[in-house]
Amino acid sequence: MSKNIFFLGLLLILSKASWAQDAERIMGPVIKDFGPVFSVENPDFKTDTTLIYKVVFDVHNSPEDPTKVNPMLNTLARFLNMHAGAGVPLEQLHIAGVVHNKATHDVLDNKGYNAKYGVDNPNLPLLTALEDAGVDVYICGQSISARGVNRVEVHESVDVGLSAMTIILSLQSDDYRLIKF
Repeated sequence: MSKNIFFLGLLLILSKASWAQDAERIMGPVIKDFGPVFSVENPDFKTDTTLIYKVVFDVHNSPEDPTKVNPMLNTLARFLNMHAGAGVPLEQLHIAGVVHNKATHDVLDNKGYNAKYGVDNPNLPLLTALEDAGVDVYICGQSISARGVNRVEVHESVDVGLSAMTIILSLQSDDYRLIKF
Protein backbone atom coordinates (compact mmCIF):
# COMPACT_ATOMS: atom_id res chain seq x y z
CA MET A 1 0.00 0.00 0.00
CA SER A 2 2.76 2.50 0.85
CA LYS A 3 4.34 1.84 -2.55
CA ASN A 4 1.08 2.84 -4.27
CA ILE A 5 0.84 6.02 -2.20
CA PHE A 6 4.43 6.89 -3.10
CA PHE A 7 3.78 6.50 -6.84
CA LEU A 8 0.48 8.37 -6.59
CA GLY A 9 2.29 11.23 -4.82
CA LEU A 10 5.07 11.20 -7.42
CA LEU A 11 2.51 11.32 -10.22
CA LEU A 12 0.78 14.27 -8.54
CA ILE A 13 4.07 16.16 -8.15
CA LEU A 14 5.04 15.54 -11.77
CA SER A 15 1.65 16.63 -13.06
CA LYS A 16 1.85 19.87 -11.04
CA ALA A 17 5.40 20.49 -12.27
CA SER A 18 4.20 19.98 -15.83
CA TRP A 19 1.32 22.41 -15.31
CA ALA A 20 3.66 25.02 -13.82
CA GLN A 21 5.96 24.75 -16.81
CA ASP A 22 3.03 25.28 -19.19
CA ALA A 23 1.95 28.51 -17.50
CA GLU A 24 3.42 31.55 -19.18
CA ARG A 25 4.26 34.80 -17.45
CA ILE A 26 2.92 37.99 -18.98
CA MET A 27 4.88 41.25 -18.92
CA GLY A 28 3.28 44.65 -18.46
CA PRO A 29 0.91 46.33 -19.11
CA VAL A 30 2.32 49.20 -17.01
CA ILE A 31 5.91 48.24 -16.22
CA LYS A 32 7.12 46.34 -19.25
CA ASP A 33 10.47 44.96 -18.07
CA PHE A 34 9.58 43.98 -14.49
CA GLY A 35 6.73 42.43 -12.54
CA PRO A 36 5.68 39.50 -14.72
CA VAL A 37 2.40 37.84 -13.74
CA PHE A 38 0.35 34.82 -14.71
CA SER A 39 -3.01 35.16 -16.40
CA VAL A 40 -5.86 33.72 -14.34
CA GLU A 41 -8.84 32.94 -16.53
CA ASN A 42 -12.30 33.15 -14.96
CA PRO A 43 -11.27 33.41 -11.29
CA ASP A 44 -13.93 32.52 -8.74
CA PHE A 45 -12.97 35.53 -6.62
CA LYS A 46 -13.43 38.52 -8.92
CA THR A 47 -11.16 41.57 -8.77
CA ASP A 48 -13.19 44.64 -7.87
CA THR A 49 -12.23 47.19 -10.51
CA THR A 50 -14.14 49.95 -8.69
CA LEU A 51 -12.02 49.88 -5.51
CA ILE A 52 -9.27 52.34 -4.70
CA TYR A 53 -6.28 50.10 -3.94
CA LYS A 54 -3.94 51.72 -1.39
CA VAL A 55 -1.18 49.26 -0.61
CA VAL A 56 2.12 49.52 1.25
CA PHE A 57 4.70 46.74 0.91
CA ASP A 58 7.22 45.95 3.63
CA VAL A 59 10.49 45.49 1.69
CA HIS A 60 12.89 44.14 4.29
CA ASN A 61 14.88 41.33 2.67
CA SER A 62 17.42 41.12 -0.13
CA PRO A 63 18.83 38.35 -2.32
CA GLU A 64 22.20 36.89 -1.37
CA ASP A 65 23.53 37.58 -4.88
CA PRO A 66 24.11 41.35 -5.32
CA THR A 67 23.74 41.00 -9.10
CA LYS A 68 20.07 39.98 -8.74
CA VAL A 69 17.04 42.28 -8.62
CA ASN A 70 15.35 42.30 -5.24
CA PRO A 71 12.21 40.16 -5.68
CA MET A 72 10.45 42.13 -2.94
CA LEU A 73 10.88 45.33 -4.96
CA ASN A 74 9.76 43.46 -8.05
CA THR A 75 6.54 42.60 -6.19
CA LEU A 76 5.52 46.26 -6.35
CA ALA A 77 5.70 46.06 -10.16
CA ARG A 78 3.84 42.72 -10.11
CA PHE A 79 1.01 44.19 -8.04
CA LEU A 80 0.71 47.15 -10.40
CA ASN A 81 0.84 45.04 -13.58
CA MET A 82 -1.50 42.38 -12.21
CA HIS A 83 -4.23 44.79 -11.18
CA ALA A 84 -3.93 47.07 -14.21
CA GLY A 85 -4.12 43.93 -16.36
CA ALA A 86 -7.27 42.90 -14.48
CA GLY A 87 -8.93 46.20 -15.43
CA VAL A 88 -8.27 48.37 -12.36
CA PRO A 89 -7.64 51.93 -13.65
CA LEU A 90 -4.17 53.28 -12.84
CA GLU A 91 -5.61 56.25 -10.94
CA GLN A 92 -7.11 53.73 -8.47
CA LEU A 93 -3.76 52.06 -7.74
CA HIS A 94 -1.74 53.74 -4.99
CA ILE A 95 1.33 51.66 -4.23
CA ALA A 96 4.18 52.30 -1.84
CA GLY A 97 7.21 50.30 -0.81
CA VAL A 98 9.00 50.82 2.49
CA VAL A 99 12.60 49.63 2.35
CA HIS A 100 14.57 48.74 5.48
CA ASN A 101 16.72 46.07 7.11
CA LYS A 102 18.66 43.88 4.63
CA ALA A 103 17.07 45.63 1.62
CA THR A 104 18.58 49.01 2.55
CA HIS A 105 21.49 48.71 0.10
CA ASP A 106 19.14 47.77 -2.76
CA VAL A 107 18.08 51.40 -3.18
CA LEU A 108 21.57 52.88 -3.40
CA ASP A 109 22.83 54.66 -6.49
CA ASN A 110 25.53 52.91 -8.51
CA LYS A 111 28.35 54.68 -6.69
CA GLY A 112 27.21 53.50 -3.26
CA TYR A 113 26.23 50.03 -4.45
CA ASN A 114 29.52 49.57 -6.30
CA ALA A 115 31.45 50.59 -3.18
CA LYS A 116 29.58 47.91 -1.20
CA TYR A 117 29.38 45.06 -3.74
CA GLY A 118 31.74 45.87 -6.62
CA VAL A 119 28.91 45.83 -9.21
CA ASP A 120 26.27 48.24 -10.46
CA ASN A 121 22.92 48.16 -8.70
CA PRO A 122 20.61 45.85 -10.68
CA ASN A 123 17.57 47.45 -8.96
CA LEU A 124 18.04 50.90 -10.49
CA PRO A 125 16.07 50.27 -13.72
CA LEU A 126 13.24 48.85 -11.60
CA LEU A 127 13.30 51.83 -9.22
CA THR A 128 13.14 54.21 -12.18
CA ALA A 129 10.27 52.24 -13.75
CA LEU A 130 8.38 52.26 -10.43
CA GLU A 131 8.86 56.02 -10.11
CA ASP A 132 7.68 56.55 -13.70
CA ALA A 133 4.56 54.51 -12.93
CA GLY A 134 3.76 56.61 -9.85
CA VAL A 135 4.83 54.07 -7.22
CA ASP A 136 6.31 55.63 -4.09
CA VAL A 137 9.42 54.05 -2.56
CA TYR A 138 10.63 55.10 0.88
CA ILE A 139 13.73 54.17 2.87
CA CYS A 140 13.99 53.88 6.63
CA GLY A 141 16.29 56.57 8.03
CA GLN A 142 17.14 54.28 10.93
CA SER A 143 18.28 51.54 8.56
CA ILE A 144 20.42 54.03 6.64
CA SER A 145 22.27 54.92 9.83
CA ALA A 146 22.42 51.37 11.19
CA ARG A 147 23.85 50.04 7.93
CA GLY A 148 26.38 52.85 7.49
CA VAL A 149 24.83 54.30 4.34
CA ASN A 150 25.52 57.87 3.31
CA ARG A 151 22.16 59.49 2.54
CA VAL A 152 23.51 61.06 -0.65
CA GLU A 153 24.00 57.51 -2.01
CA VAL A 154 20.26 56.76 -1.87
CA HIS A 155 18.76 56.68 -5.38
CA GLU A 156 17.03 59.94 -6.29
CA SER A 157 13.62 58.26 -6.69
CA VAL A 158 13.60 57.06 -3.06
CA ASP A 159 12.42 59.30 -0.22
CA VAL A 160 13.95 59.05 3.27
CA GLY A 161 11.73 58.87 6.35
CA LEU A 162 12.39 58.79 10.09
CA SER A 163 11.83 55.05 10.25
CA ALA A 164 10.09 52.21 8.43
CA MET A 165 7.69 51.97 11.37
CA THR A 166 6.80 55.66 11.07
CA ILE A 167 6.29 55.50 7.31
CA ILE A 168 4.14 52.36 7.48
CA LEU A 169 2.04 53.72 10.35
CA SER A 170 1.55 57.06 8.56
CA LEU A 171 0.47 55.33 5.34
CA GLN A 172 -1.88 53.04 7.26
CA SER A 173 -3.50 56.09 8.85
CA ASP A 174 -4.15 57.22 5.26
CA ASP A 175 -6.01 53.92 4.61
CA TYR A 176 -3.09 52.04 3.03
CA ARG A 177 -3.15 48.31 3.71
CA LEU A 178 0.10 46.59 4.64
CA ILE A 179 1.27 43.61 2.63
CA LYS A 180 4.19 41.78 4.18
CA PHE A 181 5.70 38.65 2.70
